[in-house]
Amino acid sequence: MGRGGGGTLTCVGWSTAGFLASLTSVAEGTRAAYRRDVEAFVAWAERGGLKPAQLDRTVLRRYLAYLTTRRYARRTIARKTSALRRYCRWLVATGVLAADPTAGLSAPKGEARLPRVLRHEELRVLLDEPPPARAGADDPARRCRDDAVLELLYGSGLRVGELCSLRLGDVDPSERVVTVWGKGGKQRRVPISEPAARAVRAWAGEHRAAFVRPSSPPDALFLNSRGGRLTERDVRRLLDRRAPAPTHPHALRHSFATHLLDGGADLRSVQELLGHSDVATTQVYTHVSRERLRVVYEASHPRA
Repeated sequence: MGRGGGGTLTCVGWSTAGFLASLTSVAEGTRAAYRRDVEAFVAWAERGGLKPAQLDRTVLRRYLAYLTTRRYARRTIARKTSALRRYCRWLVATGVLAADPTAGLSAPKGEARLPRVLRHEELRVLLDEPPPARAGADDPARRCRDDAVLELLYGSGLRVGELCSLRLGDVDPSERVVTVWGKGGKQRRVPISEPAARAVRAWAGEHRAAFVRPSSPPDALFLNSRGGRLTERDVRRLLDRRAPAPTHPHALRHSFATHLLDGGADLRSVQELLGHSDVATTQVYTHVSRERLRVVYEASHPRA
């Protein structure tokens, strides 16, 4: 089984290259996860001498059992199963399989974990009190860019991939709105805070030019120190510099949604702001908000 350009498996029998090419409506990170999970399954199947025509529910159950013996976490096995469901549906749609072997296939549910929500004090330090600059490691331009990035992630609840893909014309500081291209190419307009508007205006109008290189994408809003488009890894490093405690970029989106619900926002409005296609996805934040209220109640009420 050979590899094509870019490291993608090109096994004709399993049609993995065609499957990956069909994923036109998913984010790049999701596509990369599908690629890893499906290629891992195909590698396991070929080690056992299996052909696509032999793919049935028994084979898939054996694979899930194999993952369990390798001590994969339940959440990881659940994710891999989800990738195989989509892959098998595509095999049926393209005529490689006559029936979907994932129909009725059960997989371990991922552990229920509430997303981390930053406390107001953590946010104050993160947004307003960056640590002292190390010699040669900071400058006003980068501070301004980092301020704009963090204000948009928390103030507008953007996914980090959405933020990194923003173009210069996508943010209108005067109208205080950002146009976001979310999952599946869906567009939404989200309000931005006044601090975010100030930071974006200062970055785009005064400091971005210091990061521009001959090879820089001309319309990218945020650039890294090499002049390229800001990446998700760059944002994680930014948070490593600024956050008072280890913080994932997605925690800012969690905090955005939870703080809106804490403040009385209705679920449908939060769904629209987050760009969720299904309100059930947004409902996890109601559980977070209720848990926070319970903690406040138990800590504050004399008869709790």
